[in-house]
Amino acid sequence: MNHKPISARTRELLNAYGLKLKKSLGQNFLTDSHVLSKIIRAAELNKDSGVIEIGPGIGALTERLAEQAGKVVAVELDQRLVPVLKELFQHQPHVEIIHGDALEVDLGAVIQEHMRDMKTLHVVANLPYYVTSPILIRLLTERYPLTNIVIMIQKEVADRLAAKPGTKDYSSLSVLVQYFAEAEEVAKVPSHVFVPRPQVDSAVARLTLRERPAVEVKNEELFFKIVRASFAQRRKTLLNTLHATLFARVDKHQVEAWLNEAGIDPKRRGETLNLEEFATLVEVIDQKLTALS
Repeated sequence: MNHKPISARTRELLNAYGLKLKKSLGQNFLTDSHVLSKIIRAAELNKDSGVIEIGPGIGALTERLAEQAGKVVAVELDQRLVPVLKELFQHQPHVEIIHGDALEVDLGAVIQEHMRDMKTLHVVANLPYYVTSPILIRLLTERYPLTNIVIMIQKEVADRLAAKPGTKDYSSLSVLVQYFAEAEEVAKVPSHVFVPRPQVDSAVARLTLRERPAVEVKNEELFFKIVRASFAQRRKTLLNTLHATLFARVDKHQVEAWLNEAGIDPKRRGETLNLEEFATLVEVIDQKLTALS
């Protein structure tokens, strides 16, 4: 299919509907067809694929998804854009437009209603910075049967997803994402290919969901609680951070003993631990807390 240059199409639609973009919603529409192609390739779609698109905007990426996938459900927060999208895709019955917040929409019901016949399920999204982490956490922790998640996000956030222990980008988000998925950066996206132009560059990342988590953890809730606490005060030792944020009611020497039993130097910082070390630490602490109770 021949596509009109996206920058021209975007401006035409915005003008036709008398729309102005909302900074409060982090609206920056992609105008580069090459980047769209990279997103589509990364998602690895076919006619047996169902796609949930988060934040379709005015449908440039939705149009490409509709060409490749068997079913597309686009979830748009901005009510003003919903009639634009519905008009654009009125002759494509395999494209559904839903008005709603991706943090609140019942995605399980969406999958059950619209994608029961699809062999693979995918999420594709162009996410504003302020909702990137909450949406990723929801998609991963609620364990939807996804093959992959392909997202365009701020470059510095993309750097965190696949970051290694001991690096400046390694964070609690890195651990959470890598626990559930293999993360990779697919493409760098310069700021000038958006309307309006944001102040930072973006990147496309692909998360390929694991069949089972990267490490075995019996108490997942405690695992993520300890991971978050370990990064809460990056300049402090793991001993001081865990004692201050989670275990203030436990004698500090006891917390030190837990770390030693897990084979972790109490003077290390949380951001130096890999997933296996976090899992070992949680196993020890879980046993100790159970004994104390």
